[in-house]
Amino acid sequence: MWFKHLHLYRLHDAPTLDTTLLEEALGQQAFRPLGGSEARRLGWCPPAGRAGTQLLHELQGQRLITALRQERLLPAAVVKEELEERVDAIETQEGRKLRRQEKLTLKEQVYEELLPRAFVRSQKVDLWWDSRRSLIAVNASSRKRAEEILDLLRETLGSLKVTPLASQTLPMRAMTTWLGDPGTRPVDLVLGDQVELKAKGDDGVLRARQVDLDSDEIQQLLEGDRQASKLALGLEGRLSFVLHDDLAVKSIRFDDALVDEASQADDGDDALVRLETDFLLMTQALADGIERLLAWLGGEAQAGQATPTA
Repeated sequence: MWFKHLHLYRLHDAPTLDTTLLEEALGQQAFRPLGGSEARRLGWCPPAGRAGTQLLHELQGQRLITALRQERLLPAAVVKEELEERVDAIETQEGRKLRRQEKLTLKEQVYEELLPRAFVRSQKVDLWWDSRRSLIAVNASSRKRAEEILDLLRETLGSLKVTPLASQTLPMRAMTTWLGDPGTRPVDLVLGDQVELKAKGDDGVLRARQVDLDSDEIQQLLEGDRQASKLALGLEGRLSFVLHDDLAVKSIRFDDALVDEASQADDGDDALVRLETDFLLMTQALADGIERLLAWLGGEAQAGQATPTA
């Protein structure tokens, strides 16, 4: 249940849906298994998996919904090999070279025939909707996947106006400043041991893990006009993470004390109670972490600095 990554979005003009109406809307876009000729499909599924049938869990204004994405894996090399064999066979039989358009048509036929036999990969993606703060966070490793889940939610609700969460101070500028000048670091900020430094020119990217970020070597790199595009940070006693220059929060690790608190909660061996207990504790920690992060970055960008997408 514990999220690993967060892509954060500000929700504008949030639709007023109670739990019952939202559950019904999600049911209209519930996941259905792939058909034999389908390459991919996306729909909502129970966050608790086989332990429950609810498509929505809501506690104290915190909503949890889960998308299931399935796609067939058909490597291009497999299609190419089969296509070449068929082209050779036809050209030998007919004693002529196939035209380009004929090859393209044959390629489509090969793809359609092989697709039903391809392996299927399934991936669940959790979405946290903080209705109190008008905030949406998607637990996905890439921005592209997060946007795909938002598109599904937009289709489910009929309309969804969101913008990527933005800060007054650009993350790259703030991270570079914190790294180069310890005196500028917020008092509750804990510097980690991982960094990615980008050069302004064409000198590429330098990545360092498990290093002392206050070392002379790192300072020399900063003096060489490099900027921090990723930086490991933490909130003592709560969580640690890697902040990216687009304000994505990745590689999240929750403090042992918080995880222990969740494990010691009395759930009566009920999987649904366990899920909701973990979710509530997690979102409390994440909401606090996001508020502090925005404070470190000078606050959230004011309305009008970003244009919502409908």
